[in-house]
Amino acid sequence: MRTETETFTLAPRLIRAEILAVMSVSLGASALVSLVRLIGALTAPKQLKGQQAVLVGSLAPGRPWLDLALQLVDIAITVAPVGLVAYLLVRSGESMRTIGVDLREPRRDLIRGALLAAAIGGTGLAFYLIVYAAGVNLTVVPGQLPDVWWRIPVLLLAAAQNGILEEVVVSGYLLHRLDQAGWRPWRAVALSAALRGSYHLYQGFGGFVGNVVMGVVFGRLYQRWGRAMPLVVAHTLIDAVAFAGYAALHGHVSWLP
Repeated sequence: MRTETETFTLAPRLIRAEILAVMSVSLGASALVSLVRLIGALTAPKQLKGQQAVLVGSLAPGRPWLDLALQLVDIAITVAPVGLVAYLLVRSGESMRTIGVDLREPRRDLIRGALLAAAIGGTGLAFYLIVYAAGVNLTVVPGQLPDVWWRIPVLLLAAAQNGILEEVVVSGYLLHRLDQAGWRPWRAVALSAALRGSYHLYQGFGGFVGNVVMGVVFGRLYQRWGRAMPLVVAHTLIDAVAFAGYAALHGHVSWLP
């Protein structure tokens, strides 16, 4: 009988099958949808910068309570693959602690996450403005929700959803499993970064390139720290500032599209 501390040795073919299953119900599926949306944008009459990529939009216009319910349900469904990852890690005799998703180092995780968010967030905004001006990106609208009491809370929840889902699945789980399969570190980071860029293709080519670069940075930091938690913090902070900042600044500053 297997003890709680015993771990399975997963064969590479089983790891590949497991990764494919996880990605097919999460960010891999999002990448396929994103590619189709980019093709649609490229074949539309308008230029890319004349089209919008809405990150958090109304799901029931004119019906705020129904809209709120749908927003919360959508967030819960979107983050559900994290539960699948947790289950698969436990099945192999591991846990979320294996990929550094826990509260063992809260102070260090928060400091690392905040510093990383400041560096990536500021650089990312400058890069977006450049590629938007170059016409290779859609106009990214972080939030397009009605002006009701739950707008900011939902935007912050959406930011946390993105941080948890992407960093647990793409930075932690994927890189951990690829390491178990014997992949070289840079090869694993390249795949992880390419996946991250691909499910952002709906934003345009700038969104793809910017997120590939972010994926390389986050991937190498995960391999160095062995913890996904600082990356969850950083990603959540980046999106929270983007979502709430856009809601506060849009229409009041000339430099924000």
